Amino acid sequence: MMNLQTKIKLQPQKFNQIDYNSEVFLLGSCFSENIGKKFDFYKFQSVVNPFGILFHPLAIETFITRSINKEYYSDEDLYFQNEQWCCLDAHSRLNSASKEELLLKLNEGIDQTHQRINTSTHIIITLGTSWVYRHIASDATVANCHKFPQKQFLKELLSVDQITESLEATVSLVRNINPKVNFIFTVSPVRHLKDGFIENTQSKSHLIAAIHNIVEPRKQDYYFPSYEIMMDELRDYRFYNSDMLHPNNVAVNYIWDKFKAVWFSEEALKTLETVSSIQSKKAHRPFNSSSHAHQQFLTKLQLEIDELRTKYPNISF
Repeated sequence: MMNLQTKIKLQPQKFNQIDYNSEVFLLGSCFSENIGKKFDFYKFQSVVNPFGILFHPLAIETFITRSINKEYYSDEDLYFQNEQWCCLDAHSRLNSASKEELLLKLNEGIDQTHQRINTSTHIIITLGTSWVYRHIASDATVANCHKFPQKQFLKELLSVDQITESLEATVSLVRNINPKVNFIFTVSPVRHLKDGFIENTQSKSHLIAAIHNIVEPRKQDYYFPSYEIMMDELRDYRFYNSDMLHPNNVAVNYIWDKFKAVWFSEEALKTLETVSSIQSKKAHRPFNSSSHAHQQFLTKLQLEIDELRTKYPNISF
C-alpha cells in the first residue's frame, strides 16, 4: 500500500503526563490560543495568554518577570492610539477606550499569572517569531506595535544566543518559585510572510535552534514538534485557511490528536471522551424542549455531569 505521508515518530511521554488534576498555563503565539481552546472545551484546568497573543520570547520573558515581581502597570505605561488606550507589552485585544479599564485588565492579568505560575504543573510556550520591534523612544522591545507609525520602531532579528538567554531566564524565574513545573516548548506553524519568505524561515530556524539549546527532559524541559508536524505530515495547502498562512481546523485537530497521544495519561483520555460526550449532548437542540423525553434526557445528562464532578470537582459546565 502506498504511503503518502512522512510521519514524525512520536513516543508517549512516560513521566509528568497531563491529566485532569494538572494545571496548565499556555503562553505565546496564536497557536497557543488554538490549542488552549481545546483544553477549555475538554474542561482541563487551563489558562491561556492573560495578556493576549505574545509572538516572541522577549515579550514572554517581560510578561513573566513583571508577573512574578508583581510589577503593576501605571498611567505612564499606557499610550493613546487610534482612539484607544494600549500597552506595548500586551496584545490589542486588551485595548480599551478607558484608561482605567485597561489598567485593571493588565494588573488583573499580572495577579492571575502570579498565582498561576505558583500552581502550574505544565507551562506550554509556543514561539511564533524571532523578529522583534524596538520602540525608539523607550528603547524597549515591544510585544505589539498597535499600528503606531513604523518610523517609531526599529525591526531586529533575535540571534539564537539572545533567544536562548531569554528562554533560560524565563525558565529560571519560574523554577525559583515552582521547581517541579514542566515546560513544553513548541514553535508555531503559522508562517509570518509579512517578514518575507526567507526571513520567516530564518526566524523559525533561530527559534528551533534556541529551544533545543535548553530542552532537557531530565530537567523537565520538553519539545513538541507542532511546526514539524505541519511542515511534514500536513504538507498540503488544504490544511491551511484561505490566507494560506494559518492552519485550518483540520490541521489544528490533527496536531491536537498528536499532542494528546504524547502528553495525556490514559485516565485523562478516558475522561476527555466523557467530557466530549457531555458537551455534544449539551449542544443538542430538541424539537420540543418541554417534552417528557427531553426532560428525561436532561435528567440523565445531569446525572452524568454530577458523577464526573464527584471525581473531578474542578470541572464545570
